[in-house]
Amino acid sequence: MTDLLRILPSFPAGPFSALLPVIEQQSLSTTDLLTQHPVDLAKQTHIPLLDLKRFIAAVQASLADDLTPEKPLALPKPADVNTEKEDGEGGGDAKDAAAVDEQKLPSEATTAEPADAPCISTLDDTLDAALGGGVPVGCITEFAGESGAGKTQFLLSLCLAVQLPAPRGLGKQALYISTEAALATRRLSQMLAGSAALQNMDVTDRPSLDNILSTVTPDLESQDHILEYQVPVLLARHNIGLLVLDSVAANFRAEFENQGSMGSSLAARSAQLVRLGAHLRDLARRHGIAVVVANQVADRFASSSSSAALQRSLRLPHRTSMGPPPPESPLASRGRQQPPPSTLQATPTSSMPMPTPDDGPPAPPTLFLDHQQRWFTGWGDEPRSSYTLKTPSLGLVWSTQIACRVALFKRPVYGRPRRVAAPLDANDDDGGEDREPTLKSWRRWMKVVFAPHVAASGQGIADAAEFEVNAGGLKGVIKDQSKTRG
Repeated sequence: MTDLLRILPSFPAGPFSALLPVIEQQSLSTTDLLTQHPVDLAKQTHIPLLDLKRFIAAVQASLADDLTPEKPLALPKPADVNTEKEDGEGGGDAKDAAAVDEQKLPSEATTAEPADAPCISTLDDTLDAALGGGVPVGCITEFAGESGAGKTQFLLSLCLAVQLPAPRGLGKQALYISTEAALATRRLSQMLAGSAALQNMDVTDRPSLDNILSTVTPDLESQDHILEYQVPVLLARHNIGLLVLDSVAANFRAEFENQGSMGSSLAARSAQLVRLGAHLRDLARRHGIAVVVANQVADRFASSSSSAALQRSLRLPHRTSMGPPPPESPLASRGRQQPPPSTLQATPTSSMPMPTPDDGPPAPPTLFLDHQQRWFTGWGDEPRSSYTLKTPSLGLVWSTQIACRVALFKRPVYGRPRRVAAPLDANDDDGGEDREPTLKSWRRWMKVVFAPHVAASGQGIADAAEFEVNAGGLKGVIKDQSKTRG
């Protein structure tokens, strides 16, 4: 006898009335249905594989609904709507009151959501102002930047700030999922002891490391299992307000970049990225939490007009009389498949020109990805950039899954070393001006690329918020101070 109806009393058995007797006859338990492969179950029960997969999917959905809270979504306050309806019905014509309510409801929902949406602070007022109050709840926020730019520092600050009461936090716990290294507890203790925002707080209100749940996912399989099965249970049983994934690109790059077939590998990776984004968004909306991920970056090469023009002239010799072709990006030229070499080139052909796929006016450069990605990556949006261009990992597919992207920049600060002692020999005095500059420190900036709750920063790093990383965490730099330092 199966224990399905005993474990899930609310399971919709009507659509599967023809399958349940066979499941009962084979004595398959709910654990067997969830752990065994559907192909093996289909061979054992002689049930069509498609029907069996639908039945298992219904069991998983019913189990997930049974674990979710009674109030899954953070909806607008329904009490105000009910009171307005009661006042309208008691005051006069019920139809007029209902019409007024229908007109008020959309405007109230659109105006109340941004104002009532809570945010998690970064423990610094300057950075919170640049982020529009902090990291929003109910969506996916990404911090992208190269190594050492401060991504993990932001994530650790959010893990502490989410434990604070409003308006800085939510008064809840944090869940930290790492794909590269374990949770930096020593750094968290240092931030707790040195943060200026936490010094004057009571002991009962101060954040604690006990309120940060952490785990490590060394590969993509364990990451999918934890996010799909264990995280929903934790969110239902614990008072969690922040889900951190550091980083989202590590396991995907290790899993798919070493495979042989590039086309099938990219297609499979894109499908898993879409599934991951949909799952994280569902967790954020259903449980009212903030999902924050860290993303790596890769080098991006600027387009060269001379090389692009040469490639187009070699590929399209019949267009030389039409004038100079518009510049083409190298990403677009590499992405376009080259036609295979024909084996019938030596055979005589007709005197009429054969139609080619390239006939017609060329596509404008503004339609190429190399031009458009500057508006959603955070790098290359200024006309003349003096720094190396970067691109967040996982490409355009992952960019469409997130709601907010924050780009982090870092620039080295060089200085000439000073001689601290007299030279031992007269010939040893080479002068301080001839010495090579050495690295003194780093300057870092935070830039909002796109977000639903705050306007994007300007081009380049002119309007970005500069910050420092010290023992207490993150500290914003005032604009006047940054100019004097630069």
